[in-house]
Amino acid sequence: MASAGTTAGLESLSNASQDAKPKLYNNLLDQITTSKTSTDQLTADLVALSDSILSGSLSIVATRPLLTNFIQSLSKLSPDTVVTVGSHVLSAFQSQSTTFEEQEGLLREALCTAYEAQEDYTSAAKALQGIHLDTSQRQITDEAKVQMWIKIVRLYLEDDDTVSAEQALNKIKNLPSSNQTLASNSDLKLHYQLSQARILDARRKFLDASAEYLNVSLSTDVAEDDRLQALSAAIKTAILAPAGPQRSKTLGKLYKDERASETEEYGILEKMFLDRLLSAEEVDTFAASLLPHQLAQTADGSTVLAKAVIEHNLLAASRLYENISTMALGKILGLEDGREDTAAEKAEDYAARMMEQGRLKGKIDQIDGVISFEIQDGVQAGSSERELRMWDYGVQGLVEDVERCAAGISEAFPELTAERMVH
Repeated sequence: MASAGTTAGLESLSNASQDAKPKLYNNLLDQITTSKTSTDQLTADLVALSDSILSGSLSIVATRPLLTNFIQSLSKLSPDTVVTVGSHVLSAFQSQSTTFEEQEGLLREALCTAYEAQEDYTSAAKALQGIHLDTSQRQITDEAKVQMWIKIVRLYLEDDDTVSAEQALNKIKNLPSSNQTLASNSDLKLHYQLSQARILDARRKFLDASAEYLNVSLSTDVAEDDRLQALSAAIKTAILAPAGPQRSKTLGKLYKDERASETEEYGILEKMFLDRLLSAEEVDTFAASLLPHQLAQTADGSTVLAKAVIEHNLLAASRLYENISTMALGKILGLEDGREDTAAEKAEDYAARMMEQGRLKGKIDQIDGVISFEIQDGVQAGSSERELRMWDYGVQGLVEDVERCAAGISEAFPELTAERMVH
């Protein structure tokens, strides 16, 4: 209930002339917002004042600037007050939203800021989403529209609502000038790429997410620490992707990035790129750095990480063995659950699926329970060409190790390196 002072002020307003009312309303607004009353009383007074302004006693031309001043004053108050009063006024706007489109937009922006302060990001996003961007009352540029939709996307992502975030991101894609707008504004483009990466990551499209994170990490408009964090995210998502040629290509690009050695994930990245078997301890350490959605269970009950590691170790085993029994392979992949026959079946299932999808070359003898591997390009197990390919892989790994040692020595002893440099 409004205070006695506010009630008396509103009664005196009803008897004032039309020309005097706007000034009297603004004076009463200042009086209410500067009075040292409780939050509940302040809220009640502002609600009463807003109801009076919207009662229709003034012309639309006079009401609009009054509402603008009211909203600007309201936005300076506590988030709780803004949410309570703002929600009330917003409800009152519903029947005449086209009349006060500009004022409703200002109010929704104030509500968004207040909800953010309360860490209610979904409500903040919905408040912004209700703004009429195609309005006759004010001109909104395509750049401003993109800025608003990107903010909505980021707010939804704060609450991990990737479905709503993707719907908001599609609004940007549907703008005819979106590509031109993003190209002309590096900050907007960066936020767009990062938002898209996070959505792809949450949807478990890890290879696509890795590419977007890598693009962000290469941007010169990003702080060095943030670039390294984006590179770390690119490595994580690449590791979580299904094993195969595409992932190998992505891992190679990340491994050859000079900054990769500065990330915590470099050890597991190196082993994956060089097709080396991963131990359970290494996997557990890596898992500790992952986000909840990256550890979620898949339809078969395993986690995304567990599946990615099994598939990687299966590829690594194909580099080590020309052929192997499904039972032995099951043990290498850590698929035992107390029954060797079950481990063999699971190993065969993983191998068969990867062969079917073209991510592993080889053949399975189900009668003898043996898997024979091809290294690549149809090279058969046991052939001389396979041995040459294996030798090439070994030489490649040795050369890369020597190159890293040389780079380390160069960084640690620059003067010695300069002296022995061949010109």
